[in-house]
Amino acid sequence: MRATLNIPDDLIVEAQKISGQKSKTKAITTALREFIKNNQLKKLIALKGKLNVDYDWEAAEKRELSAQRKRGKLLEK
Repeated sequence: MRATLNIPDDLIVEAQKISGQKSKTKAITTALREFIKNNQLKKLIALKGKLNVDYDWEAAEKRELSAQRKRGKLLEK
């Protein structure tokens, strides 16, 4: 999407330095992706202790290994 934006030059230069991008577009895109990722992480961290996850990963792993063995036997036939 094309857009006309008034972004201070010093912010663009700093974004290019930090991101290592030579192009303004790539620097801004990288900065926006990082901004979004950081906000999503903050939201996840804010959920710490608020969710009760009852997940038995050992049972899930056993089911997956069993399914893999069955698939392997079917492929051998």
